[in-house]
Amino acid sequence: MHRYTTLALALLLFAAPRTSCAEQLLFEKIKTDNGIQFNYVWLDAEKTRHDLSFEIPSETLEDAPLRQTNYRPKIAQRYVTVALLKEAKSINPRDAKVEIKPKREAIDIRVKGFDDEKVENVLTHLQQIQQNAYDEYLYQHYFTRFTTLFNQQAIKPDHLRYIAESVKPMVPASQAFYEKIKTHSDSRAYFSLLLSWLQSIPYDTLEDRVASNGSGFAPPLGLLMQNLGDCDSKAVLASSMVRAFLPSTKMIMVFLPNHALLGIALTPLEGDEKIEHDGQTYVLYDPTGPAQIPFGQVSEDTQRFIQTGRFQIEVVD
Repeated sequence: MHRYTTLALALLLFAAPRTSCAEQLLFEKIKTDNGIQFNYVWLDAEKTRHDLSFEIPSETLEDAPLRQTNYRPKIAQRYVTVALLKEAKSINPRDAKVEIKPKREAIDIRVKGFDDEKVENVLTHLQQIQQNAYDEYLYQHYFTRFTTLFNQQAIKPDHLRYIAESVKPMVPASQAFYEKIKTHSDSRAYFSLLLSWLQSIPYDTLEDRVASNGSGFAPPLGLLMQNLGDCDSKAVLASSMVRAFLPSTKMIMVFLPNHALLGIALTPLEGDEKIEHDGQTYVLYDPTGPAQIPFGQVSEDTQRFIQTGRFQIEVVD
C-alpha cells in the first residue's frame, strides 16, 4: 500500500473582501488493490468540517487522460506536412507536379500542370487533406478551435469533450457527495457541499487562456491526482460530476477573458446571479476558490464582466 498525504494546507491568498477562504485540511491518495482511494478533509464557509472518500478504479485511471498536451504550432505543422507529403506521393506526376513547403506556421501547397482542371482538382484535394490532418491532430490531443471575445482565432483544450468523457469515470466521486447530503435535500445541498470541496482544492492561476497553449489545464482525473487546478480545470471537473448527478439538466460553461465558471438550469431564487441563453435561465456558480462563493453567487469582478457582456458560452451536452 502506498500513501501520498498532504496535511494542513491552509490557502489564504486572493481572498475577496468579506468572503471566507477555502481550507483543505487533508488530501490523501492511497493505492489499493482495485485502484486509488482519495480522502479529503476540509472546512466550508461556516468552518464546518467535512470529510469525504471515494475510489477510482485502476482501469479508469489507465483509460482516461491525466494530462493536457501543450499546443505547439510547429509540431502541428509537422504532423500536417507529413500527411500532405504522403498524399502527394500518390498523385500521378502526369496529372500534376506537387510541391509542399512549410512556411512559418503555414504550409505552402503548389500544384503545377498542363491541365488546369486537373491542377485545380489536385489542389482542392490536398487542401482537404490538410484540413483533415489538422482536425485529426487537434482531436488526438484534445484541442479545439475557438474565437476569443477580441475576435482572435485560437486553440484551447476541448473542455466539452473532457466533460463528456469524464462523466462515467467521475461517478464514484459524484455518488460520494450524493450520499453525504441529507435525505430529501434539494439539489442546492449537493451543490453547496460540492462547491466547498472544489474551492478548497489548491488553485493554479490561469494567466491567459490563449497564451497558455493548454499548459496548466488538468483533465478531471489529472486534477484529482495532483490536487491542483486552474479555473478551467475545476469547471470541467465540476461539470462532469454534476452531469453524473443531474444527467438531463441543461448546463453551460461561461468563459471570461481569464476565468471560467458554470451555469445550471435550475429555478433561480431571489438574489441568485443568472444568465439567459437561448431562452433558458441558468443559475451561476463558481468552483474555482480559494474564496468560498456560495451557489448562485459570483465575485464582483465576474459580475462586472457578465453585466457588460464580456463573456462567451459553451453549452454542455
